[in-house]
This record gives sequence, structure tokens and C-alpha cells, in this order.
Amino acid sequence: MTPIYPAHRFSVAPMLDWTDRHCRYFLRQLTQHSLLYTEMVTTGAIIHGKGDYLAWNQLEQPVALQLGGFDAAALAECAAQAEARGYNEINLNVGCPSDRVQNGRFGACLMGEPALVADGIKAMRDRVSLPVTVKTRIGIDEQESYEFLCDFVRQVSEQGGCETFIIHARKAWLSGLSPKENREIPPLDYQRVYQLKRDFPHLTISINGGVKSLEEAKVHLQHVDGVMMGREAYQNPGLLAQVDRELFGSTVPDADPVAVVRAMYPYIEAELAKGTYLGHITRHMLGLFQGIPGARQWRRHLSENAHKPGANIETVEQALALVADKIPKAV
Repeated sequence: MTPIYPAHRFSVAPMLDWTDRHCRYFLRQLTQHSLLYTEMVTTGAIIHGKGDYLAWNQLEQPVALQLGGFDAAALAECAAQAEARGYNEINLNVGCPSDRVQNGRFGACLMGEPALVADGIKAMRDRVSLPVTVKTRIGIDEQESYEFLCDFVRQVSEQGGCETFIIHARKAWLSGLSPKENREIPPLDYQRVYQLKRDFPHLTISINGGVKSLEEAKVHLQHVDGVMMGREAYQNPGLLAQVDRELFGSTVPDADPVAVVRAMYPYIEAELAKGTYLGHITRHMLGLFQGIPGARQWRRHLSENAHKPGANIETVEQALALVADKIPKAV
């Protein structure tokens, strides 16, 4: 029997302006078993916004909705809407350090209010049957001790009932650093996350931050339950074609990148018919052929032409012709 593990064993991180529904549909062509995340969506946008912030395609499953918010009632209402729409998990953002997020009293600043986080988690768990998880950091500002992290996890798990934590292995500076700098400057401390799993063996602990290869993911999986990959998965999505085999034990052949592009055609045509611009979809596909001769030409052709009026499947085919015959054939 093929050993397929739970989806949280490997996931692609929620990334603002990146992991939209077009991106997730594309990534699903590369890996069938990985857990995908939406961009962070605020409770206010879902409840009061004019757009459909929960739009997604069922073929993206399994997908987790990441919420930003602090009010228990609003979180519960959004979780209920997400469950009705078929999402597979609700994740609360307790890790984003941007000023805009702090002003809304959500994101990483909530690490300093574990009782509030626990209330929100409990309210969602009381309302839905979906897993409700937390993505957080190892600390904030001067509150960077291991005891601080343990106190947060203990309170949110015991009072809120949260059973799964995704830990970005960096602390967050709530002022003085931009969100981009907060992803790079605070040093990574993987050992602290490993220790957390040892001290809370009954909880599901996933690690996030700086993971650049599946080999690194395998090392982490010797210590924790899951690995979340962010920027590398987006910028070099081709590596996701190996995830199902390498990390989930699937015996299905790795996805072929040319076949992946062509598998997108029905989706692209359906979206173009709705008025979506080709570039809104293909911008997520630019890194697919990284490391393969012709990859630069592929990127350039799409970057220069996908936003032009009338850009369509033919535009993608033209880009594909610049790289398809240069891909080594499997022996």
C-alpha cells in the first residue's frame, strides 16, 4: 500500500499577493497531496467586503483558509462561511508583522495576547468541524524566550483547543523592520521548534522559515510533524513535482512541467472567458522551468506578452516552444 501521509506533512505557505486562487490551481498540477493555503484574508474583508474573498476552485483541495482577525465572533462567522464553501482547514495568522496588520490588532502582535487568541480559536472550533490551526513565530520583540513561546502554545492549546501549530522559526520585530526584512533578518532557530515538539508531543507541530529544498524538509521531518515552504516553492515551483514521491511516498510519476502547463489550458480558457487577464494567471508560472535551458526565454515571453490585449493560450504555447524541446527526457 502506498504510504500517503497527512497533508500537513508538507504545505505551501500563505503568501500575500502570491498564493491567490490562480496560483493554487497551478501548484495543484504539480503536487496532489501537499496542503495549500490562501493568502491571508481579514475577517472584515469577508464580512463587509464587496468582493468574494472566499472564491476558490474545488480542484485545489486540500486548501486551508488563512484568516486575519482578533474578534472571536467575527472569526467564528468567517470560519462558518469557509466551511460552507468547502475549505479543508481554518488557519489563524499570528505571525504577520506588518504595521497595517498591527493597526488592525491581528498578526504577530497577537502573540502577546494568548488569551485573545485562545478565545478566537475556541469560538471557531465551537462553530465548525474543520481543523482550526495557528501560524505564529517563535517570539516578538524582546519577548523572545523559549518560555514565552511555550506559554503561548500552552494557553492556546489548552484554553482554545488548538491542536496544530505552524511555527515560523524566526521572531518578529513589530517595529523597525519591514515585513520583507522580518522574513530575512531575525535569525532562524530551528532547534527551538524541535524542542517545542519534544515538549508538546501531543500537538502537531510544523516548521516554516528558510526551507529551500526537499532534502532540508526531510531533515526537519525527523524532528517535527510537517514542513511549510514559502518563497522557494513559489519562485521555483518545479521542485513541487517531486514532493508527492519524496515526502508522501506516492508511486505516481512526477508531474512533467510541459504537461503541467498544458493541463492549465482549460482553466486558463475558462478564466479568459470570464474576463480574467492572462497575466494574472501566468505570473505564477514564470519560475516553473528554473534551471532548464530556455527558462529565461519562457519568463521573458510571458512577462512581455501575457498582459497585452488579446493574450491567450497561443501566447503560452509560444512561450512553451522556447523551452519544451530543451527539457531532458526521463530515461
